[in-house]
Amino acid sequence: MKTKLKEFVQHLYHEVEDESKAEDYIDEALPSIGLIVMYFNSLEGWLDSILCENFTYRTDSTGLIVLNKMNYAAKVELLKRFCDDFHLCVQKKIEGYDQLINDLKESGRLRNLVVHANWEATDEEGYTYVRLKMSKDGMQQEYVQFSKESLEKIIELIIKTQFSLSAYWEARNEALHG
Repeated sequence: MKTKLKEFVQHLYHEVEDESKAEDYIDEALPSIGLIVMYFNSLEGWLDSILCENFTYRTDSTGLIVLNKMNYAAKVELLKRFCDDFHLCVQKKIEGYDQLINDLKESGRLRNLVVHANWEATDEEGYTYVRLKMSKDGMQQEYVQFSKESLEKIIELIIKTQFSLSAYWEARNEALHG
């Protein structure tokens, strides 16, 4: 995904010269945005299930009490703490673990970028306003170009991450129970 920055000047304003072309771009992106939301929710549901199993395999109730109102990033961090402790106890790190944690974090970051983007502020080149960056040098408006290909790569990452999470959990249970 390409990004560009525009200097903030007095008012938050997004220049769109060809609104018709911008609308066509959004119409093409909408199905992918929906798939990103759907697959990410499935990934988070699977993560919830695995975390609940850490508390007790008899019921999800205890885990759900802990996870209630916990955001995705906090859940990933909780999983990481459980897994790091597990690896320490068995003195073995399951292959692919570090990549899994990175992919879980990246899936969340990219999902947030897509879901929280201001899609109505998309220009004819597909650059969509995502946030205002503030630094000691001033404020800049950040835009990301969500191409069809980049949205498809986000979908692929989320699906791959869910499969990796499942495979990791299977390997972890195998190491735990023999």
